[in-house]
Amino acid sequence: MDRNPHGPSRRDVLRGALAAGAAVTLAGCGSQADAPHSVTVDQWRQFKGATLNFISENTAPTAAIAANTRPFTDLTGININIVTLELTALVQRVALDLASGHAQYQVIYADPYQVLAPYQRGLVDLRTMQADPNLPHLPGGVADFIPAQMDAAGRFVDPNAYYTLPYDAPTMIWQYRRDLFDKYHDRMANDLGFDPTPSGERTWDEYYRIAQWFNKNATSDVKYGTGHQARQHDSLMNDFSNVLWSYGGAYFDNGKEVGRIGSRDPGPCRLDSDAAIAGAEFYQKLLAIADPASTTWDWDGVGAAFRAGRLAMCPNWHEFAASNEQVMPGKAGYSPLPRGPVATANMYGGTGVAISDNTRPHERGAAWLFLVWATSPQTQLANLKSKAGGGTPTRTSVYELPEVRAAEKRPSPMPNMLTAAAVRQAWEPDKIGLRPKIPMWNECNTAIFTQLSRMLTGGSTPADAMRNIKARVDQIVARGWVA
Repeated sequence: MDRNPHGPSRRDVLRGALAAGAAVTLAGCGSQADAPHSVTVDQWRQFKGATLNFISENTAPTAAIAANTRPFTDLTGININIVTLELTALVQRVALDLASGHAQYQVIYADPYQVLAPYQRGLVDLRTMQADPNLPHLPGGVADFIPAQMDAAGRFVDPNAYYTLPYDAPTMIWQYRRDLFDKYHDRMANDLGFDPTPSGERTWDEYYRIAQWFNKNATSDVKYGTGHQARQHDSLMNDFSNVLWSYGGAYFDNGKEVGRIGSRDPGPCRLDSDAAIAGAEFYQKLLAIADPASTTWDWDGVGAAFRAGRLAMCPNWHEFAASNEQVMPGKAGYSPLPRGPVATANMYGGTGVAISDNTRPHERGAAWLFLVWATSPQTQLANLKSKAGGGTPTRTSVYELPEVRAAEKRPSPMPNMLTAAAVRQAWEPDKIGLRPKIPMWNECNTAIFTQLSRMLTGGSTPADAMRNIKARVDQIVARGWVA
């Protein structure tokens, strides 16, 4: 999921870093030979002279690594070529590569829904690498990764196997103009009858009323109280799902398990339930008072509008904090999303890095060295500090480092850490929002955001939209998936 914002922020920085720091012309593509291997007491140097190709979406950790691959090459003697693509193009390229029987890309950015679930059989079970006495082990082991992320990004169906290591962790939270909430706090509290300060204890109904208050009372400071990523796009499914789950709606039975571990046969879609329809009705009501441009925005669009001072608040991916702090330092605040009548949900969009099962034995070993290094605490800390992106750690131990803890307060040299208190709550098992991890999700997702878009533009009622989605998703699931 390409979550980089517009303007003088991460998209431009990432592009520059990738162009300057990464070789995008693959060396040795199509070669049938295995990687070189030598017997040495240094496990990190045994594949010296090898070349790896890493295919990734354009994300913050990849940009930071691409801007400075030298530490990995100095450590291992391995050259790493990094190719970045938009996610849809990446999925197509990976599918072709896995079907070819030969690994052009040894290391794969494996989106849980578009790569891991449909193509899990084409990825290496990384337990075999961690158990190999001839290879370096993960520092801190698998247990150092945040558990919900390890499951959501790394596992599929089998709760013991893991096919990726958590690599990035974008999560939707409540982003708001802290300066405006401070300025109008007392007036809002008096008019609304509750403390408007954003927190996970606020409700979606209160969020609606706060947005409405800004629309009516603060037009000299901000144009709209809220904005959303409600374009007919994956972003719309993400934005809506937070509300759906908070109302007790679910895409399938056992939704938490289907989201966390995954399923090849999730059963019938449950979007025709009363709870799901109630969530859709509220979402339609909320969007009716939001910035009208919301139906044209994905996450980039709403992020740019927030930074431009157009919105008092919005739900968006937490990693936009780096851009917020660059453009309007000190003015943004971050909180978990509001709760609904039944639950709290904060959509998780993280991804792991995997090894192609088409790799030859020494290639596989070299690829494991890259995975261990790229997800290590030292590299994640370096990524946090990088001017080429930032990213967010996926390891518990990194968040416990004193300098990382200190960065949670302004002025912060690691601006994404300003969201740490919010995302720590968002990643709790009962609060993390996990879309269904099923092989056919991409097609289901298209059905979902297409019908939601019709609902928002007056083409159907919430009840009809939910029933139409259910009917289409049931058809897709019944057809199954053959990879």
